[in-house]
Amino acid sequence: EPRVTLLDAIRNDCHLTGCKEVCTTKNCGACTVMINGKAVYACTRLAIAEQGKKITTVEALSAGGKVDPVINCFIKHDATQCGYCTPGFVVATRAFLNDHPQATLEEIQKGLGGNLCRCGTYDGVAKCALELAKGGA
Repeated sequence: EPRVTLLDAIRNDCHLTGCKEVCTTKNCGACTVMINGKAVYACTRLAIAEQGKKITTVEALSAGGKVDPVINCFIKHDATQCGYCTPGFVVATRAFLNDHPQATLEEIQKGLGGNLCRCGTYDGVAKCALELAKGGA
């Protein structure tokens, strides 16, 4: 179906439920995935347009028994709260750190500004990203 969003295809056809539909206005980031390494909102893309591209969901960051350091660091810094925005934040953080491995706190705050959290986990997310940036993970 040509009008199916990437978010709906991931959730309904692939049965991967990590990315969430939260805002319905395409601005919260809870549905963040990586397409060819770039963080994007899955709700803003048509699935048909993304065929043949490498799509990374939060589930891929813990596949095969190997857990991405971002996930462990989110837990360490209590950056999860209710958890609804967490998968999108985890993917956005991984994508950001891939592109900015030595980021400063200011760069992190600006770089992850496209993801919203209603519980206010921003401090934990920033601490996580800063720790990983300093460690080069």
